Amino acid sequence: MTPPSDIASAAATTASSNTREFAAGRGPKRGARIVIERLYPELDGGRYAIKRVVGDKLEIWADIFRDGHDVLGAAILYQPEGASRWHSAPMRFFDNDRWIGTIELTENRRYRYTIEAWTDLFASWCDRMRRKRAAQQDLTLDLPEGRALVHAAEARSGRTIAPPDAGIDALLAESVVAAMAECGPREDVTRFDRVLEIIVDRKAACFAAWYEMFPRSQGTAPGRSATFRNCIARLDDIAAMGFDTIYLPPIHPIGEKNRKGRNNNVEAQPGEPGSPYAIGSALGGHDAIHPELGTLDDFRAFVAACAARRMEVALDLAVQCAPDHPWVKEHPEWFEFRDDGSIRYAENPPKQYQDIVNVNFRTPAWPALWQAIYEIVTFWIAEGVHVFRVDNPHTKPFPFWEWLIREVQSKRPDILFLSEAFTRPKVMRNLAKLGFTQSYTYFTWRNDKHELTEYFTELTREEAREYLRPHLFTNTPDILPRFLQDGGPPAFRIRAVLGATLGGLFGIYNGFELCENRALPNSEEYADSEKYEYKVWDWDRPGNIKSLITSLNRIRRTHHAFEDWRNLEFHPCDNDRVLFYSRGNAVFVALSLDPFGPQGTTVDLPVHAMGLSESDDLRINNLLTGGTLHLVGARQRIRLDPDAPAMIFTVEKLR
Repeated sequence: MTPPSDIASAAATTASSNTREFAAGRGPKRGARIVIERLYPELDGGRYAIKRVVGDKLEIWADIFRDGHDVLGAAILYQPEGASRWHSAPMRFFDNDRWIGTIELTENRRYRYTIEAWTDLFASWCDRMRRKRAAQQDLTLDLPEGRALVHAAEARSGRTIAPPDAGIDALLAESVVAAMAECGPREDVTRFDRVLEIIVDRKAACFAAWYEMFPRSQGTAPGRSATFRNCIARLDDIAAMGFDTIYLPPIHPIGEKNRKGRNNNVEAQPGEPGSPYAIGSALGGHDAIHPELGTLDDFRAFVAACAARRMEVALDLAVQCAPDHPWVKEHPEWFEFRDDGSIRYAENPPKQYQDIVNVNFRTPAWPALWQAIYEIVTFWIAEGVHVFRVDNPHTKPFPFWEWLIREVQSKRPDILFLSEAFTRPKVMRNLAKLGFTQSYTYFTWRNDKHELTEYFTELTREEAREYLRPHLFTNTPDILPRFLQDGGPPAFRIRAVLGATLGGLFGIYNGFELCENRALPNSEEYADSEKYEYKVWDWDRPGNIKSLITSLNRIRRTHHAFEDWRNLEFHPCDNDRVLFYSRGNAVFVALSLDPFGPQGTTVDLPVHAMGLSESDDLRINNLLTGGTLHLVGARQRIRLDPDAPAMIFTVEKLR
C-alpha cells in the first residue's frame, strides 16, 4: 500500500503513470520531423484517466504529419498497468492528417496507452514508384533501392517477403506491401510525449438497476427494527422487479448523543431510532453493525442471499461520525473542538446536523485518518461488498478520494464507487475525473423537454462522456422532487421511464414503486421519513407501479442498446410536452411529460439512419404491451395519456 505521506505527494503518486516517462530514444527529440498532436481521447493533458468497461473497443485518433512527402506509419501502444511489454495496434490514415486506430479492452484493470509514428521507408518508395510509373518515368535506378529495403527487412525478421530478383510489379504486390508495413525499416520513430490512462471497469460500472432499502424498515412489526433476516425475505420481491443491486444506507450503530427524532426533530423521544447517518456509539463505529439489524453473520447471510438471486450489495460510505463515535475518544486529534471544549457538529447553514460531527481532514494526523478510512473500506470488501455509494464526497479533500480509490482498485479493480454529490457542476465533474466510477446528476430536477434534451446532450455528447457515468436516481431519502409531489402516480410512471431508458444506471429509493409522495410543507423532505423512525410498508398496496418497473427492467436487460449510455439520440416531434428519443436507433421511446392530461404528437422515425426508406412497410413492436402495429413511412402519429405515458418500441421492415 502506498502510504499517504502528504497530500501533495499522494496526488502526485496518483498521477505518476500519466507523467512523461520515456527512456532515451523513446520520445520527441530535438529536430524530430514527425508531429503527433490533438490526440483523443485525452483528459486534461493526461492528468486524469478516461473510463471504459471490459469488452469495449476504444477508438483513438490523432493528427500525425511531417515535412515533405514521405509516407507515415502509426500505431497505438498499450499495456495493462504494471506490464513491461507494449502491445501494438495499427492506425490508419483517415483524412487531413487524421489517423485512427482501435484497441480492445479485455481486462478489468487500468491500461496505459500512447501513440508511436514513423517514416515508412518502403511505403514511401512504393508511393514514388506509382507516381513515377504513372508519369512513364524511368525506374531503372529505383528498383535496387526497393529490393534493398526488402532484403533488409528479411534479414531482421527472418521472413521471406519477395524473390531476390523481384521486379517493380512484384514489389508493389499487396502481400509484399502488407509484410513490409509490419516489419519494414522505419525512420524518425517518434512517440507522443505523454502516456495516458484508461480505467477499465466491469460492466456494472455503467449498466445496473439499483434498489435502495432501509434495512430497519423491511419488517412487519410497528415500532421495531427489522433485521437482515427480514431483509432476506424481501429479496424475491425486489429481484422480481428486475433490480440487480441492493443499496443500503449506513448499517452501523447510531449515536445516542443529540439523536434526531421524528421528522428531523432536534430531540428524539424514547424509542426513536435516530438517523443512520449519525454513525457510531459505544456499540461500535464504521466497522460494526447495529445490533438491532443482527450480527456480522446475519449480514453475511444477507450478502449471500443477494448473490443467490444475482444481486450485489452496495453499502453507504459516509465519512462522518456521531458525537459518541469511538473515534472521538480514541482519536480526538481527528476532530474540531470549540474554545469551550465542545465538539463542532456538522452544518451547512441554514441546515444544522447536531447529531453528526465531521472528521477534520486538516488535522496534522491526517495520514492515520486516511489509513483508518481505507481500512474501513477493505473491511467491508472482505465481507462481500464490492460497491460503495459515497455520501457527500465533495465535502472531503479531492486528493484523499483520488488516493483512496486508486489504492483500493490497485488490488481490487472490480470495486465500484458512486459519488453522491449534488453540488456545483465543476466539482461533480472533478470527482468523476479523479476516480469515482459513477456520479449522481441533476436528472432528479430536470423535468421539461428542453432541459432534459440539453442536459443529456451535454452528458452524452461532450467531454464528460469520457469520464462521468450518470446514475439516474428517481428519488432519494433526502429528495422527494416537486414533480412527484404534485403529479401523483402518473408522475411516478413518467420518471420511472425516464430513469430506466435515458441512461445505463437507474435507481429508485424504496417507496417509489408505491408512489409515496407525502412531503413536509414547502420542502422536498418526505413526511414521516424513515430516516428518523421505524416504518412498516405494505409493499403491494393499491396504486403501486411495480408491474411497470418490472417491464422497464426487463426491456433494459433484453435489449443491448441500453448497455451503452452514450448512444442516446433525440428525435423530432411536434409537441413540447412529448419527448422522443432512441438508444442507438434500435429501441425508441415516445414519452409524455404531462402527468395531468393526454398528449398527442407526430414523430419522425430516423428511417435512413436505420437503413430503411420512407416507403417501407414497417412493423412496430410495442415492448411494454407486447402488441404490434403495421405502418408505412417515417412520420407517425402517437397519442399518450397519464396512465400510459410511454410507448417503447422497436421497428422492423416487413418486406
